[in-house]
Amino acid sequence: MADPWAREYGEAARLADDVGSMVAERGALPQSGPEATRHASAIRRKITILGTRLESLEGLLARVPPKSITDKELRKRQDMLSSLKSRAKQMGESFNMSTFANREDLFGQTKKTADDISRVAGLDNQGIVGLQRQIIKEQDEGLERLEETVLSTKHIALAVNEELDLHTRLIEDLDDHVDGTNSRLQRVQKRLAVLNKRAKGGCSCMSLLLSVVAIVMLVVIVWLLMKYL
Repeated sequence: MADPWAREYGEAARLADDVGSMVAERGALPQSGPEATRHASAIRRKITILGTRLESLEGLLARVPPKSITDKELRKRQDMLSSLKSRAKQMGESFNMSTFANREDLFGQTKKTADDISRVAGLDNQGIVGLQRQIIKEQDEGLERLEETVLSTKHIALAVNEELDLHTRLIEDLDDHVDGTNSRLQRVQKRLAVLNKRAKGGCSCMSLLLSVVAIVMLVVIVWLLMKYL
């Protein structure tokens, strides 16, 4: 009968190879778009499964019965597991998942507890698969909520942009009206200046005419006085 730990480790190592290949393939894909999104989601799922398998391996080592394997074999398996975890950490960092260094952050945790290890370690392969599916489902739901939030934010941004465009058009219309009013006001001021000049010129002519009339009347009066006296 095959060793459960060795079998589980082999599956985890193959999964790590698969994740490594997918991370390397990201360079050949567009940085955005549906294809890149699906590829990134698939990598996240496999990294989650890999993390679960690493926890299972760690739990299996913690539950090894005394004297069932030698100390040398135990240290060897611990080194193998540590090496695989380091490899997984490097792949996570290349995928901008720095939190993979702390596996529990993918589940919203900040510290691994003994209960978490025993919960995973106590599951058989079918239970681990069920747990993985549950985790993937939760992550998918989280991504859907994030997508809804992004779409909502996008709609709000578009509405704000339309409102800004409307205000910009209103301000431009107001500027046009102000410019037109200023032009009309300048024309009225010019007309008033012309009328003012004409009015001043009219007053001067009237004064001159009155002066001439007064001189004529004075000459007539003097002539009359000289004639009859």
